[in-house]
Amino acid sequence: MYRCRPGTIARHLKLYEEFGWPVQSRHLGQPLYMRTESGDVNSYVHSWVYENVDGRAQKRAALAADPDWQDYLKKSAEADYLVSQVNSLMTGVPFFRP
Repeated sequence: MYRCRPGTIARHLKLYEEFGWPVQSRHLGQPLYMRTESGDVNSYVHSWVYENVDGRAQKRAALAADPDWQDYLKKSAEADYLVSQVNSLMTGVPFFRP
């Protein structure tokens, strides 16, 4: 879950759409993205699905090494739209197969 400074979420998502999304989806696949409609309206969530921990580590390493990703991280830090980021590693339940 990501939380943006009030009034900046649209600008943050536009920056991500232009510079982060292309490189991240190239390495990690297609996540589920959702923007908060009630509660903390300055938040959004995305979920990535990996086959296993090793596959996740390999994909994340390739992403981290990509100059396009490093460029996006620099742009995002300079924009200073994000207040917080919370990551959770989760495991699937037996009855659901993505």
